[in-house]
Amino acid sequence: MPELPEVETVRRGLEPVLSGARLTRVRQNRPDLRFPFPDRFPARLEGAVVERIDRRAKYLLMPLSTGETWVSHLGMTGRFTLDGEPLGEFEEPAPVAGKHEHLSLCATKGDATRRIGFADARRFGFMGLIPTGAVEAHPWFADLGPEPLGNGFSGAHLAEALGGKRQNIKVSLLDQRIVAGLGNIYVCEALYRACISPLVAAGKVSRPRLETLAAVVRDVLNEAILAGGSTLKDFANADGGQGYFQHRFDVYGREGKPCLGAGCSGVVKRLVQAGRSTFWCPSCQKR
Repeated sequence: MPELPEVETVRRGLEPVLSGARLTRVRQNRPDLRFPFPDRFPARLEGAVVERIDRRAKYLLMPLSTGETWVSHLGMTGRFTLDGEPLGEFEEPAPVAGKHEHLSLCATKGDATRRIGFADARRFGFMGLIPTGAVEAHPWFADLGPEPLGNGFSGAHLAEALGGKRQNIKVSLLDQRIVAGLGNIYVCEALYRACISPLVAAGKVSRPRLETLAAVVRDVLNEAILAGGSTLKDFANADGGQGYFQHRFDVYGREGKPCLGAGCSGVVKRLVQAGRSTFWCPSCQKR
């Protein structure tokens, strides 16, 4: 599933096309994705101007001139297309045309009009229209923790949120109520760089180590965004290109390979936690 850097990459790619654009020729090709489309969805988008494109956790939010905000979640295989062109090449290609394109529209800025489509082969994505003033209180957003790249995320926040938790640190960091937008790939990478075992109880990690972890999380996410995200299977950015952070993974997907840590003779191991693969080096991540 696309994680925060991938969604942010899509946001940045769509921003120059959609921000300030008027939406026309909106066509909805099926009644639902993971959830039903909003009632009268095409009619409510038609003629609206997109004021800007924001991101909250793994959601794209587009406040409209109508007073509603168009919310989009990519799910597993959801992707936006520009002018009918696929958004890149994938290890496991997912169709972006025909029956898999579930929404299409045109975005006009000045004399330029671009066609935008949304395709989702597995239909795990979803969209909504929420009154702009009610977004923060909506069930999708009300319980989300701070953004890991925002001012509200710090070692102090982690110390408070994780205090006394017996659940392991890996699974705790995937809890969107603790920090919004973190996913499996980048949690593995951050714990490795911070030399923290994914098995340790979250409440047992010391405050100084949580400070280090918070800083590392920021670094990993920023590096991934600059590299265009991580293209695993079905993700590509809005310019049609793939992300290249996967070529920089220190630990994710490297089961059985030598640890890249300086002076470390360990081997990367894989285990399953809460149904997700964890990659780690037992030699480097002892605590």
